Amino acid sequence: MPKEARPSTGEQARQHALTQLRQAILRGDMAPAQRLVENELAEQFEVTRASVRAALIELESEGLVERIRNRGSRVRVVTVEEAVAITECRMVLEGLCAGKAAVEATDEQLDQLTALGEAMSKAVADGEPVTYSDLNHELHAHIRQFSGQQVAVGLLERLNAQLVRHRFQLALRPGRPQKSLNEHLAMIDAIRARDPQAAEEAVRSHLAGVIDALRE
Repeated sequence: MPKEARPSTGEQARQHALTQLRQAILRGDMAPAQRLVENELAEQFEVTRASVRAALIELESEGLVERIRNRGSRVRVVTVEEAVAITECRMVLEGLCAGKAAVEATDEQLDQLTALGEAMSKAVADGEPVTYSDLNHELHAHIRQFSGQQVAVGLLERLNAQLVRHRFQLALRPGRPQKSLNEHLAMIDAIRARDPQAAEEAVRSHLAGVIDALRE
């Protein structure tokens, strides 16, 4: 939005602050435990402190921000224990989505999954872990979308947002992309075979591997 057209107050201003803050946290531009000072953020986003405060309250409900009594807000630190618990929940919900995608996905959508698998293989072969991580995230998002299970999709988007830091750390760990690539290709193969049980098992196996990696 052009500078002169951006509202500084009201719902549009809150949405602007919310979008900018959420993206900064998810991109890793704002590190875990980083303080979020309302005055500074209001100046940065050219909105009121009230708009920033409302955005922070929303992000607290999403699990991205924590508000500490008498100390303000900061980017929430997700511990390894929490990351494991979140991933255990993902096993159930993403397994459900993969099983449904195996039944509901169109042939065109299956081709999209195949193309993503090929791109992931290339990223691993080329030694590009950040590209691989982005494609990994995209693959899971496509499977959720193709499932048509909108309740699970909404829950997973909220859960996954809290894991962004751990996701990048795992992607950069030596040898991790090579191992997880085979797990992702197995997920794609099972969905392409239109075998919901195998698709669900492949996702659960993959996420069990993520849990093992988190605990290492």
